Amino acid sequence: MDKALTGVTVLDFSHLLQGPFATQLLGDMGANIVKIERAGAGDMFRGMTFFAKWVGGSESPNFLAWNRNKRSIALNLKSRAVHAIIMHMARTADVVVQNFRPGVLARLGYGYEDFRAVNPRIIYCSGSGYGEDGPYVERPGQDMLIQGLAGLIANTGRGDQAPVPAGAGLADQIGALNMVYAILAALYYREKTGKGQKIEVNLLGGMLAHLAQEYVAVLNLGEDLQRPNSGIGHPGMQAPFGIYQTAEGGYISIAMSPFRTLYTTLEAPQLAVYDDLTTLYHKRDEVWGKVNAETRKFATAPLLERLLAADIWCAEVKDIRRAAEDPQVTHMGMITSYEHPRGGTVKVIAPAVRMSETPPGIDRPAPLVGQHGRDILAEYGLSAEEIATLEESGDMTVDSP
Repeated sequence: MDKALTGVTVLDFSHLLQGPFATQLLGDMGANIVKIERAGAGDMFRGMTFFAKWVGGSESPNFLAWNRNKRSIALNLKSRAVHAIIMHMARTADVVVQNFRPGVLARLGYGYEDFRAVNPRIIYCSGSGYGEDGPYVERPGQDMLIQGLAGLIANTGRGDQAPVPAGAGLADQIGALNMVYAILAALYYREKTGKGQKIEVNLLGGMLAHLAQEYVAVLNLGEDLQRPNSGIGHPGMQAPFGIYQTAEGGYISIAMSPFRTLYTTLEAPQLAVYDDLTTLYHKRDEVWGKVNAETRKFATAPLLERLLAADIWCAEVKDIRRAAEDPQVTHMGMITSYEHPRGGTVKVIAPAVRMSETPPGIDRPAPLVGQHGRDILAEYGLSAEEIATLEESGDMTVDSP
């Protein structure tokens, strides 16, 4: 069965997280992703890992997470012979994706104008930290740095301790989603007009856009966000919005819920004195302490059952391992796996969307460095002798299973 993007070819120069996640999402939808890596080492994420451990003894979980449904070719982008080959490939490609620092690829002859010269229909998506120009254009645009600059880190954690970054690469992942929706819009526009275009996505702009309600509140209400000293879950929210302890050392989250319903359900009528919006904000740390004392009287499961029966918005707080085993996660089929030539059976997250006619899926594992280089070049008409010459010169490397 064809997928939604079957027939779309993407030349993927991206590395680390932002660009690779974007192209993986396109690959899940059926696009032909040709991952163009550095000859030799390949994508920088291949050399990074968590816990100082490697999947199957050699593979990075970071790389495996963002690079399924791709074929890899590893080339020396400084080589003029390679440049000619890539421009030949570009003549029939639909999309180019890259997230190098601004100007890096253009200096090597792989900028938007270079591709447009050989294919006016090309869609060129460029990701960066801070945009293509401006006072920060030369700065490194890494995820945690962007979280801090945009204001997310200052909003997170307790007010009596240092601010805390999010426990995932949110700026990069938001940037990836912005890339995808812009590319899909550009493909639709090209269907109507025949015109390609350049897309610019940057992490700072994406992070700001996803902090929209915080910015609107601060810039229009004359107040600054102040992190609470308790488990209140947002610096702009009143109690009871927050994280609460249970009897056996667990935690639950309670979101926007009528305070009267909450204290009635907890059988704590003494909390009625706090029941107005102004008090629940200005005394939110005090209220949190009172509510937390009540939730600690219950084990997690019976507390959740009680609160959910009263339509209190709540959920258990779980770590990654327990969340992966959650019955709803299991029902949704969100934990799946693929077979990797070196990593073995690799457990991964399944595509997060369902489509009735063109369902996304995982058709191939994350590739080895340059694993598909020979096949890809043969598809573009290079002879076995020409391919061998590239390998012998060091302009192409191939790691085979």
